[in-house]
Amino acid sequence: MFAMVATVILYVAGFVFLYGVIRLAIRHALEEMEVRRVQAERAEELAAVRDRALLRENGFLTGN
Repeated sequence: MFAMVATVILYVAGFVFLYGVIRLAIRHALEEMEVRRVQAERAEELAAVRDRALLRENGFLTGN
């Protein structure tokens, strides 16, 4: 009987532990996605600024 009770307790505790680990992993993944999204937006803005500067410095490339 003790073995059965111990098995059930460990089984339930295992599921609770796995739930916590999965929840933590998902939270970290969502935070990482947000950081990467912000970095991508920043890189896009910097690329646009570089393109404008290049065209301003080298006006002959625009065909005008």
